Amino acid sequence: MTPRRRASLELLRAEAADELSVIVEERLLGGEDPWEFIEELPTIDELVVFTLRAENIAANGGVRPNAARHYRVLRQIALDYPALTPAVWKLLGEANTHRRWDAVVRVDAR
Repeated sequence: MTPRRRASLELLRAEAADELSVIVEERLLGGEDPWEFIEELPTIDELVVFTLRAENIAANGGVRPNAARHYRVLRQIALDYPALTPAVWKLLGEANTHRRWDAVVRVDAR
């Protein structure tokens, strides 16, 4: 199943910027130093990609995609929203593995 285009990229980016500003504000109010956490946060375009990916997962009954489907979903997002292509390819790479929110990171719950 491919992601359905739900809104213009400008609207998606505005929603992501609002969400990101709330996250930053909450962490600042919690006493965190922005120099410590800013690097951990996704960019606006990365947040848009993850939102679109989450919508795709929800539309597929909440089943997390395997690696092949994850690649296809992100590739389809890049096709649907060409301006997000750099963010998609960045998220598909392994350069972001230090970021806790990154789907590439494997968390060992043991």
